[in-house]
Amino acid sequence: MSDKPAIVLVHGFWGGAAHWEKVILELARRGYDSLHAVENPLTSLADDAERTRKMVQQIDGPVVLVGHSYGGAVITEAGDLPNVAGLVYIAAFAPDAGESPGQISQEHPPAAFDNIAPDSDGYLWIKPEKFRESFAQDLTEDEALVMAVTQKAPLGSTFGDTVTSPAWKAKPSWYQVSTADRMIHPDNERRMAERMNPRQIIELDASHASLASQPGPVTDLIDTAVDDLAG
Repeated sequence: MSDKPAIVLVHGFWGGAAHWEKVILELARRGYDSLHAVENPLTSLADDAERTRKMVQQIDGPVVLVGHSYGGAVITEAGDLPNVAGLVYIAAFAPDAGESPGQISQEHPPAAFDNIAPDSDGYLWIKPEKFRESFAQDLTEDEALVMAVTQKAPLGSTFGDTVTSPAWKAKPSWYQVSTADRMIHPDNERRMAERMNPRQIIELDASHASLASQPGPVTDLIDTAVDDLAG
């Protein structure tokens, strides 16, 4: 066993735990041997935060929570557990108390906003033919096709769920901005990052799917967080 903390990876809307594939492999190559990726139901912020808490509570020792996209709202809500040492946001929502992802998105609507469509059951989908240009324009056509076909739609009501007590106000944080993000406006990412007063903000010339298109720099930021916490 290494002396590195456990890493818990939290996916966002329109994806599952497998969106972290390349980051998982990179972390393993760097000696992390306690790796976990939550599979959240995307049915409500409360449900997703509870599922994440349950995973964290099964882990002995310190945990670094890493959230992508809506997963940032989840780690913001669930990150108050005593063994959570730090929070890493990857092109992610970081709501304040009383804020929701939907409210934040309305302030600066993302470029691909019109490519999201509800179905008759209340789930929101990215139109499959628009998935690559919306979510992952810097991935190959094959990679984006798999993401489009396997996308996991959230209940539309989840967009309106508000954070109660933001963990980033009490825990050290790090943030990665995707400057070519079409799902969360880059200016929204910068605003959320700056008000958290994180230990570091990095910007990548990447789509919303930076965890898949630039896993090396994303893992570098996780490494930086671990090193800072060990400080």
